[in-house]
Amino acid sequence: MINPPKRQGVYPDRDVDCQEAMEPMFQTMVEEMFVVGWSPVEINIALRRLINANRSARIETAKLEADLAIVRAMERAKR
Repeated sequence: MINPPKRQGVYPDRDVDCQEAMEPMFQTMVEEMFVVGWSPVEINIALRRLINANRSARIETAKLEADLAIVRAMERAKR
């Protein structure tokens, strides 16, 4: 189970709480990766690539949503 934030909204150390919530599953994943034969370097590279891919996907999704909002607004303005 993943622990939720201690409270809603922004608060000091929220990022630390997020890291602590993620830590058990992260450690389990890394240990399992070692067991099946992946090296620490390979795991680190893969994690960086996954983080970058996730960031790129979120940026592209935001751009698409903005473009769609503009198209919708233009369509409404034509009516």
